[in-house]
Amino acid sequence: MAGGQGATTKRVYAFGAGKSEGDASMKTLLGGKGANLAEMSNLGLPVPPGFTITTEVCTAYYANGRAYPAGLEAEVDAALARVGALVGKAFGDATNPLLVSVRSGARASMPGMMDTVLNLGLNDATVEGLATLSGDPRFAYDSYRRFIQMYSNVVLGVDHHQFEEILESYKEERDLFLDTELQADDWKSVIAKYKSAVKAALGRDFPQDPKEQLWGAIGAVFGSWRNDRAEVYRRLHGIPESWGTAVNVQAMVFGNMGETSATGVAFTRDPSTGENYRYGEFLINAQGEDVVAGIRTPQTLTKRAREAMGETAPSMEEAMPAAFASLTEIFAKLEAHYRDMQDIEFTVQQGKLWMLQTRSGKRTAKAALKIAVDMCREGRISEAEAVMRIDPYSLDQLLHPTLDPKAPRDLLLSGLPASPGAASGEVVFSADEAERLAQDGRKVILVRVETSPEDIHGMHAAVAIVTARGGMTSHAAVVARGMGRPCVCGAGDLKIASDDESFSVAGRKVKKGDLITVDGAAGKVFAGRVATIEPELSGDFATLMGWADKARRMRVRANAETPHDAKVARQFGAEGIGLCRTEHMFFDVGRIIAVREMILAEDRKGREAALSKLLPMQRSDFEEIFRVMSGLPVTIRLLDPPLHEFLPHSDEEIDEVARASGMDAGKLKDRAHKLHEFNPMLGHRGCRLGVSFPEIYEMQTRAIIEAAVNVGAETGEPITPEIMIPLVADVKELQMMKNSVDAVAAAVLAERKARLSYLVGTMIELPRAALTADAIAGHAEFFSFGTNDLTQTTFGLSRDDSASFLPDYLRAGIFEKDPFVTLDQAGVGALVKIAAEKGRKARPNLKLGICGEHGGDPASIEFVDGVGLDYVSCSPYRTPIARLAAAQASLAATQKKSSLH
Repeated sequence: MAGGQGATTKRVYAFGAGKSEGDASMKTLLGGKGANLAEMSNLGLPVPPGFTITTEVCTAYYANGRAYPAGLEAEVDAALARVGALVGKAFGDATNPLLVSVRSGARASMPGMMDTVLNLGLNDATVEGLATLSGDPRFAYDSYRRFIQMYSNVVLGVDHHQFEEILESYKEERDLFLDTELQADDWKSVIAKYKSAVKAALGRDFPQDPKEQLWGAIGAVFGSWRNDRAEVYRRLHGIPESWGTAVNVQAMVFGNMGETSATGVAFTRDPSTGENYRYGEFLINAQGEDVVAGIRTPQTLTKRAREAMGETAPSMEEAMPAAFASLTEIFAKLEAHYRDMQDIEFTVQQGKLWMLQTRSGKRTAKAALKIAVDMCREGRISEAEAVMRIDPYSLDQLLHPTLDPKAPRDLLLSGLPASPGAASGEVVFSADEAERLAQDGRKVILVRVETSPEDIHGMHAAVAIVTARGGMTSHAAVVARGMGRPCVCGAGDLKIASDDESFSVAGRKVKKGDLITVDGAAGKVFAGRVATIEPELSGDFATLMGWADKARRMRVRANAETPHDAKVARQFGAEGIGLCRTEHMFFDVGRIIAVREMILAEDRKGREAALSKLLPMQRSDFEEIFRVMSGLPVTIRLLDPPLHEFLPHSDEEIDEVARASGMDAGKLKDRAHKLHEFNPMLGHRGCRLGVSFPEIYEMQTRAIIEAAVNVGAETGEPITPEIMIPLVADVKELQMMKNSVDAVAAAVLAERKARLSYLVGTMIELPRAALTADAIAGHAEFFSFGTNDLTQTTFGLSRDDSASFLPDYLRAGIFEKDPFVTLDQAGVGALVKIAAEKGRKARPNLKLGICGEHGGDPASIEFVDGVGLDYVSCSPYRTPIARLAAAQASLAATQKKSSLH
């Protein structure tokens, strides 16, 4: 068979007249629209008859160099004859013409992305037949001009603006305002002008042969599967190109046959709020594209909506009560059948209602929660189905303040939506100033070319962050998500002038202290203050999360290193801390001087003197976190970054630090130079610092053990700290570090005459550690997969530098997804699997978790659930996303098992 068609030889499936050859389960073959048209026909709903050409034909069409499989034409002719017989008309018959619509329909809903042609089959002869049959020449010629305009644009590639300009000029010359004011003779004149425009553009006449028209439209729909907007939509929504689209050919019904005809779009529930009210719009004497094109203002579906919106034009309920009553019955039938909120397209032709489409409606996260919970309470779906209905990513919309949709806004610039949420504040350009102003109670937004670990205090103090450089996984993006700060990254048009403390964009200048508003979810920055709406985390949200928690196997922890982050994590349902990064505590203004003294010290004695100043500070940090977490597990990672990150870099900064601390500027400069590394990510960091400077880890261990003993005694609850050694590549490194931790812990417990359980484990973030996990597990009581660094070291990619070229890789299809956002299962995932299997073989009760950014990514969570990890850890604000994704992973695994049995 031509085109390598695969197993299915039938390529055309009929529907209509109360039965069909397909059903809703055949989405893969018939596309969403075709499968649902078939299903509605089977339900006995009024669906104009038609047929679907399968997605396999689309695949074959591209495989064969845009040629159709042999035998398709005969199948289409037979299906077309059946449609004609059902409606008592014939395709191409001049006196009694069958007219059809040709629409796309992919497996996944892609609203507005692909092409549609209506009124196909009209030509100079059939238009007269339609005028005679309908007794309404105005309607017939209106339909013909619509067909010429649509077909010329979609199939022949003539710009639609040409036709709009012809029509507007014609109306202006005759002082007409609405299209509905034009009569049959007007439309004949417009049609003549349209045909001349086509001939001028293409050098040939508009096609008059209905069969040529039909195949042109079918080719255009298959062609639109690869148009630019469809390709972008597929990339954004993870829809594979290999799925292809189906083509639906359907007998036309006309909403433009006068005042008893109409067309509309409806939702069975409100897609914004989820309330159980009919929601939608319709237009009298119009065709489908008029509603979506916004040429005329549509009217409301219900009287209730009309009154709420203060409109005077009658609703469908008032203007067409009989058709509205039929529509209400169909709403109830479709919701009962599909057990989900439906998005419906319909036409009323001379008082009779026809259904043109139904699909599960797109909705906001708030509406999705309400609909899922309500439908469960109505007994339509189970708790497990309600949990599976919510897209975990969509919860991001609910966990942060959002811009009030009604508030006016003045767009300044756009960038990448790096961290959701919305906030207004004064512009500042330095982290120190952000912190100083925030301490005075002022709300500030930190604007930088890019951020570094030294900016952490300013990022924490700011209500939002904007950077000119960096991608979705840059330092700014990762830290902002962890802190729950709205962030826009990679705003390339942003030009910062440090000399006069201002930034400019598209000719506009914004100075330090000016008010701006950041919308992190949209990646937009606005001038001035824009009103926001606070998140609501009770009600439906709490109900659904309760159901999710019952369903999941994996625990969910949070990455947190401040008492505030720990509190937020607990509010969002975290069951412990999976990563407490101790270095973030060192950047605090009160401590950085002691840290720098330690780095500048010439010998161990000097370092220990400086570390003794840090000890009480670290101890109190851990005490506060242990109090907040009250007995829940807390994994504390010992110092990880290279020491030079704590030193000033520019001469200006060095002089400033020297003045403030009384240190010698020359000495500082010399030490910074000595510590400089060409590739610090692979340099003197992690446990390598512990090998060279054991006193650092000794101080941190003492602080952890003393804090755990103190808080345990104070609260009466046992505290079990988990001490994590970073960047282990060789089992001997871990052995050495563990011996040191155990020695310090034993000394503290002897001094305090106390008992305490604690665990020592490691972060698996190097391929060698994963491959030798059995040896490492001999000395580690837990593994935590640091998948940010494991991804960097497996790919040999720098997370911060790759943002500039990763988009090219995604566009070229080398990577399907950004490996720093969604775990690369084939490479990095394989290492995680190897380490888990080897580790558990050596130590069956080995605790396994993941604490990279991937711990909050639903696709990665599903993968690590399958590997058998005990928990995931993510930023506090992503905790609910991880809880829901872990529940869905468990439910999907259960469904898979039961289907195998």
